[in-house]
Amino acid sequence: MDLHNTVEAVERGVAELIENIQSVISIDRRKLEHLLAAHIAGGHVLLADSHGVGKTSLAKALAGSISWDGNHQRGQAGAGSPAMDDFSRIQCTVDLLPQDILGYNRIHGTSHDLVFNKGPIFAHFVLCDEINLLTPKTQGSFFQAMEEQTVTVEGKTFDLQNPFFIIATMNLKGAHLFPLPAPQLDRFMVQLSMGYPDERHEAGIVQRHGREDAWAGFAPVVPYQQLLQWKSMVDEVSIHPEVVTYIVACVRRSREHEDVAVGASPRTGVKLSRMSRALAMIRGADFVTVDLVKEIMPAAVTHRLVMKNSAQPASTVIEEILETVPVEVAR
Repeated sequence: MDLHNTVEAVERGVAELIENIQSVISIDRRKLEHLLAAHIAGGHVLLADSHGVGKTSLAKALAGSISWDGNHQRGQAGAGSPAMDDFSRIQCTVDLLPQDILGYNRIHGTSHDLVFNKGPIFAHFVLCDEINLLTPKTQGSFFQAMEEQTVTVEGKTFDLQNPFFIIATMNLKGAHLFPLPAPQLDRFMVQLSMGYPDERHEAGIVQRHGREDAWAGFAPVVPYQQLLQWKSMVDEVSIHPEVVTYIVACVRRSREHEDVAVGASPRTGVKLSRMSRALAMIRGADFVTVDLVKEIMPAAVTHRLVMKNSAQPASTVIEEILETVPVEVAR
């Protein structure tokens, strides 16, 4: 099967996954495509929203749409790293400590042997709920896991097996919030906002979730092996050198903008490239267009900029970049 036929098969599989998630969650299809593309590209997602718009339910619906056969855990346990759970939720509070997330060593019985108790980070899908309630020290416990897909506890390093995906939610307003530092924001592939639904969809949400059986009949639709196959195919999607030139031009323009204190890092271009290829693939294409890059740039770049005036939204700079950087550089 050639690549074109293969990505068409991916498109059909992702469409089934999206339909399953939307059966219990009201979310714009394009935003859901962006979230899935970020995961398939090997990144993590930050959901920044107000309370009660369905951030937690979205993470649960995605994790619950993947089926597991049990063999993946048996195969991983022998590698020296703890077996991965399918899904875990970390409810963040100001008193949570790094060991509450990563795990810790304890002395076992009378043998005095050290036994590692894994933390909730050892899961294929991790929901980190309200991450900006964590203190900076505890926020930092995610750095290694997000960047290297490993965890080090008291000098011993453990692998986090594929698939590994963090969805972190962040409340925009509230008490006792600790803003995420720029280096940590930079490690999220995209920042998305579900937003409030329109009147018709909100009525549907009330009708559906006002019942105890709202999730009745919800079941997995995609085997985890298929998800791993999709992730392995991202590098096969082509991206023309001139499209790469356009990405670099946009990233570099953010560093030169007079309203920006710290512009996008070189990592930004890498993430843009990978996510654009993943998004092209789940839409049935085997190549990346400039329009696709322009579509994902607000979600992939806005959270990486540090503005001189914190009251000015970074989205205004992204809009200006998209309007001023000539597309001709990619032709």
